Amino acid sequence: VQLQESGPGLVKPSQTLSLTCTVSGGSITTNFYYWSWIRQPPGKGQEWIGYIAGSGSTNYSPSLKSRTAISRDTSKNQFTLQLSSVTPEDTAMYYCARVQAGEWYLELGKYDYWGQGTQVTVSS
Repeated sequence: VQLQESGPGLVKPSQTLSLTCTVSGGSITTNFYYWSWIRQPPGKGQEWIGYIAGSGSTNYSPSLKSRTAISRDTSKNQFTLQLSSVTPEDTAMYYCARVQAGEWYLELGKYDYWGQGTQVTVSS
Protein backbone atom coordinates (compact mmCIF):
# COMPACT_ATOMS: atom_id res chain seq x y z
CA VAL A 1 0.00 0.00 0.00
CA GLN A 2 1.27 3.44 -0.89
CA LEU A 3 -0.12 6.84 0.05
CA GLN A 4 0.91 10.08 -1.62
CA GLU A 5 -0.10 13.59 -0.56
CA SER A 6 -0.45 16.39 -3.07
CA GLY A 7 -1.50 20.00 -2.94
CA PRO A 8 -0.19 23.55 -2.78
CA GLY A 9 2.71 24.24 -0.50
CA LEU A 10 1.71 27.83 0.19
CA VAL A 11 -1.70 29.07 1.28
CA LYS A 12 -2.68 32.61 2.19
CA PRO A 13 -4.27 33.38 5.55
CA SER A 14 -8.09 33.09 5.61
CA GLN A 15 -8.06 30.81 2.56
CA THR A 16 -8.88 27.10 2.42
CA LEU A 17 -6.12 24.53 2.47
CA SER A 18 -6.88 21.59 0.20
CA LEU A 19 -4.79 18.41 0.07
CA THR A 20 -5.37 15.12 -1.69
CA CYS A 21 -4.11 11.68 -0.72
CA THR A 22 -3.85 9.17 -3.53
CA VAL A 23 -3.87 5.56 -2.38
CA SER A 24 -2.48 2.66 -4.38
CA GLY A 25 -2.38 -1.02 -3.53
CA GLY A 26 -5.55 -0.95 -1.45
CA SER A 27 -9.11 0.35 -1.68
CA ILE A 28 -10.28 3.23 0.48
CA THR A 29 -13.79 1.74 0.48
CA THR A 30 -12.88 -1.34 2.51
CA ASN A 31 -14.47 -1.35 5.96
CA PHE A 32 -11.27 -2.58 7.59
CA TYR A 33 -9.51 0.78 7.71
CA TYR A 34 -9.74 4.44 8.62
CA TRP A 35 -7.94 6.90 6.36
CA SER A 36 -6.62 9.82 8.35
CA TRP A 37 -5.01 13.20 8.00
CA ILE A 38 -2.33 14.05 10.56
CA ARG A 39 -0.10 17.10 10.80
CA GLN A 40 3.04 18.17 12.58
CA PRO A 41 3.77 21.87 13.06
CA PRO A 42 7.43 22.86 13.21
CA GLY A 43 8.90 22.06 16.60
CA LYS A 44 5.70 20.40 17.85
CA GLY A 45 4.20 16.95 18.09
CA GLN A 46 1.90 15.23 15.65
CA GLU A 47 -1.78 16.13 15.68
CA TRP A 48 -4.59 13.98 14.37
CA ILE A 49 -6.98 16.01 12.18
CA GLY A 50 -9.65 13.49 11.18
CA TYR A 51 -10.47 10.39 9.21
CA ILE A 52 -12.81 9.02 6.60
CA ALA A 53 -13.87 5.41 7.00
CA GLY A 54 -14.47 2.84 4.31
CA SER A 55 -18.18 3.52 4.66
CA GLY A 56 -17.59 7.19 3.93
CA SER A 57 -18.35 8.32 7.45
CA THR A 58 -16.04 10.92 8.94
CA ASN A 59 -14.69 11.87 12.34
CA TYR A 60 -12.81 15.05 13.18
CA SER A 61 -10.69 16.43 15.97
CA PRO A 62 -12.94 18.58 18.17
CA SER A 63 -10.43 21.43 18.04
CA LEU A 64 -10.50 21.52 14.23
CA LYS A 65 -13.98 20.21 13.50
CA SER A 66 -15.52 23.57 12.65
CA ARG A 67 -12.93 24.14 9.91
CA THR A 68 -12.37 20.62 8.58
CA ALA A 69 -13.95 18.53 5.86
CA ILE A 70 -12.66 15.19 4.59
CA SER A 71 -14.18 13.74 1.45
CA ARG A 72 -13.27 11.12 -1.11
CA ASP A 73 -13.34 10.22 -4.78
CA THR A 74 -13.72 6.47 -4.91
CA SER A 75 -13.24 6.37 -8.67
CA LYS A 76 -9.72 7.72 -8.18
CA ASN A 77 -9.10 6.03 -4.81
CA GLN A 78 -8.34 9.42 -3.28
CA PHE A 79 -9.42 11.27 -0.18
CA THR A 80 -9.17 14.99 0.37
CA LEU A 81 -8.66 17.33 3.29
CA GLN A 82 -10.10 20.81 3.30
CA LEU A 83 -9.18 23.13 6.17
CA SER A 84 -10.82 26.53 6.00
CA SER A 85 -9.91 29.92 7.41
CA VAL A 86 -6.27 29.01 7.82
CA THR A 87 -3.82 31.03 9.88
CA PRO A 88 -0.03 30.79 10.21
CA GLU A 89 -0.66 28.35 13.08
CA ASP A 90 -1.83 25.84 10.46
CA THR A 91 1.66 25.75 8.98
CA ALA A 92 2.78 22.14 9.26
CA MET A 93 3.86 18.98 7.54
CA TYR A 94 0.66 17.22 6.57
CA TYR A 95 0.44 13.45 6.31
CA CYS A 96 -2.17 10.96 5.20
CA ALA A 97 -2.09 7.56 6.86
CA ARG A 98 -4.03 4.34 7.39
CA VAL A 99 -5.08 2.57 10.58
CA GLN A 100 -7.13 -0.56 11.12
CA ALA A 101 -10.70 0.22 12.07
CA GLY A 102 -10.42 -1.76 15.31
CA GLU A 103 -7.42 0.19 16.53
CA TRP A 104 -7.45 3.42 18.55
CA TYR A 105 -7.12 5.99 15.82
CA LEU A 106 -5.60 8.61 18.14
CA GLU A 107 -2.65 6.33 18.86
CA LEU A 108 -0.48 7.30 15.95
CA GLY A 109 1.89 4.39 16.51
CA LYS A 110 -0.92 2.10 15.33
CA TYR A 111 -0.88 3.52 11.83
CA ASP A 112 0.67 1.04 9.42
CA TYR A 113 1.03 3.06 6.24
CA TRP A 114 1.93 6.73 5.86
CA GLY A 115 2.50 9.10 3.01
CA GLN A 116 5.82 10.92 2.86
CA GLY A 117 4.17 14.14 3.95
CA THR A 118 3.75 17.50 2.31
CA GLN A 119 4.79 20.84 3.76
CA VAL A 120 2.13 23.52 3.87
CA THR A 121 3.00 27.06 4.82
CA VAL A 122 0.37 29.67 5.58
CA SER A 123 1.70 33.10 4.76
CA SER A 124 0.73 36.19 2.87
